[in-house]
Amino acid sequence: MMISKTQKNHIDIATLVVVLILMVFSVGVVYSASSSWAQQHVGASGRMLGNHALKVLIGFFFLFVTMQIDYRILKKVSKYLLIGIAGLLVITLGASVVKGASRWIFGIQPSEFARLALIIHLAALITKKKELVQDLKQGFYPLMFWVMLITGLVFLQPAFSTGSMLFMVSMLMLYVGGVRGKHLGLTLAAGIPLLAGYMISAPYRAKRVTDYIASVLSGNMNMNHQVYQGILGFANGGIFGLGPGGSKQRDLFLPEPFGDFVFPIIGEEYGLIGTVLVLLMFVIFFLRGLAIAKAARDEFGRLLALGITFTVTLYAIMNAGVTLALLPTTGLPLPFISYGGSSMIVSCIAVGILLNISAQTDMHPRLAADSGVRAQVPQQGPAVGQVY
Repeated sequence: MMISKTQKNHIDIATLVVVLILMVFSVGVVYSASSSWAQQHVGASGRMLGNHALKVLIGFFFLFVTMQIDYRILKKVSKYLLIGIAGLLVITLGASVVKGASRWIFGIQPSEFARLALIIHLAALITKKKELVQDLKQGFYPLMFWVMLITGLVFLQPAFSTGSMLFMVSMLMLYVGGVRGKHLGLTLAAGIPLLAGYMISAPYRAKRVTDYIASVLSGNMNMNHQVYQGILGFANGGIFGLGPGGSKQRDLFLPEPFGDFVFPIIGEEYGLIGTVLVLLMFVIFFLRGLAIAKAARDEFGRLLALGITFTVTLYAIMNAGVTLALLPTTGLPLPFISYGGSSMIVSCIAVGILLNISAQTDMHPRLAADSGVRAQVPQQGPAVGQVY
């Protein structure tokens, strides 16, 4: 039995539950991680808690709104969305500098929104070009134009970690989208030396790399203070942890533990069991994201689901890897947990889109109320709108 276009199947509940658990969990973790810092800097231990809880609620709102909007609409507006984000990135270059970078404008980080906008437009562009993606001039160059424009503007802020992640996710999307391996290989061959040169062009970035290499060779984690204090946090936690609010590293030993280094606080308070459970949540998210992509009704939905899944998972891997001294120090947040409004909101919008894609599949069909038989979502008609 056919149903109306406005009637959808059920969303993927496992994905929603995992994300909601991480977001609710983050409220307690951020409060514990930030209490000492907030008390010293603003005179109120709960100040960061209130700010973060508000951002979580806003994230909830955007998640539930976006999962109600047909994801295929994004294909028609992707170019304009990305142009708007590029404009904000240009404006950001003239904004005030914080911690050596100009990343905020109007209270948001455009680079966070850029990662989602780029994913959407690449998915739309690859879908439109189809077999032309294997052509160097008509397919690959137009795709790389947008990749280089957005990542270049992010690098100019400068935001090496975010720019590198944008480039990495873009390459993955081009690969699964059918771009020739030869074209990607040549791009990587040219891009990796450029990234390496950019990495060492600033003393603080070069120091991160040299400190990491030296610590690996010598086994001395004390060469990077933040990483060393994070490792102590994991060690303090042991298997079962010190319990919620029991962290010692938050007491101004670990710099800003509520942000990019919130994972060691989880390890200290919830132990090895807690850290494994958090990582398991991201594994579930990754597997469900792949399942949604596989079941997507169109190529745009498949690529968009893969791009969102890749981004969230890679951010989690990079954040955990840095705090465990497995990777050089970067400034990437732990999705759904780290303190930060832009990251939280963008991640929630992305999950809302992913859930809407899942609702357009046959993964969790509704039952037709009038007949008691399984309803089917009609196949998508011809795509409307143009993507350039």
